[in-house]
Amino acid sequence: MARRIALFGQAAFGKDVLDRLLAEGHSIVGVYAPPVGRRPDPLAEAAEAHGLALFRHEFFRRRAGEGGFEPIPRILEEYRKLDAELNVLAYLTAILPPEIVDAPPQRSLCFHPSLLPKYRGGAALAWQIMEGETESGVTVFQPDEGVDTGPIVVQKGGVPIEPDDTSASLYFDKLYPLGVDALVEAVAAVDAGTAKYTPQDESQASFQGLVGDAEARIDWGRTAVELDRHIRGCDPQPGAWALRGQQTVRLYDGRYLDRAPNGEPGTLVGFTDGAMILTAAGGRLRIGRVKLGDGSKVAAAESGLKPGEHLT
Repeated sequence: MARRIALFGQAAFGKDVLDRLLAEGHSIVGVYAPPVGRRPDPLAEAAEAHGLALFRHEFFRRRAGEGGFEPIPRILEEYRKLDAELNVLAYLTAILPPEIVDAPPQRSLCFHPSLLPKYRGGAALAWQIMEGETESGVTVFQPDEGVDTGPIVVQKGGVPIEPDDTSASLYFDKLYPLGVDALVEAVAAVDAGTAKYTPQDESQASFQGLVGDAEARIDWGRTAVELDRHIRGCDPQPGAWALRGQQTVRLYDGRYLDRAPNGEPGTLVGFTDGAMILTAAGGRLRIGRVKLGDGSKVAAAESGLKPGEHLT
């Protein structure tokens, strides 16, 4: 029988999961999408087009007592009225309280873009590239009180991380379509009563935090190979960065170029095909685009940077 599903998610990924679940005959009793922003959210637009109940909240919890949290009462009441049998979390970035996660008879299914238990946390894409992984995959698991620690329902691996992959290309070109398939497969298994919940192997677990500006800053003491992974992992967000005097320079479309003799790390030695060549320890880097200060991303050759300049 088809399930009564509450879908929590965002963007095109959430929309594609919604469309697939509807095509499978499931009843979507409510859709939770991000608040109205500068750009329309594809999941919210799809929910409205299908005439589904749509709710848009930034937060589902509020502070209570000493360092604790509690569900926001009006949102919890709103959710309970849906009488969902299963929650599907399709790339949800907000934190749900356990009163919602554990409420349905079949609890919840959550998508994560790594082969759990490795790379738990909200920046799994970036860290897989930054840490030099050569293979990735997706996991659908049943959330518990930990961070990405619940039992695994569906896992699909064998996705190569190529030497030119960025966080964007790894997700959009490879893990996105596989993740949609995995979520739909997991829902089908729950629906059929065949789902297996396999505990994660804690001996293999790793957790990496978010990647903000502090983590994205370039350390020229690292090797060219390491910096290549660092730049690609931080692309498109937040953008690996160094300084040109007091001005921030963010680097995108980075590639390890070669092991040619190099000078002081961080020195711009020239341009080729619109990209700039930077020296690093043990090799050179090719950088296709840059963003200076609060400006827009431009081709490196059009940025005003000159050969001989040094990024610190």
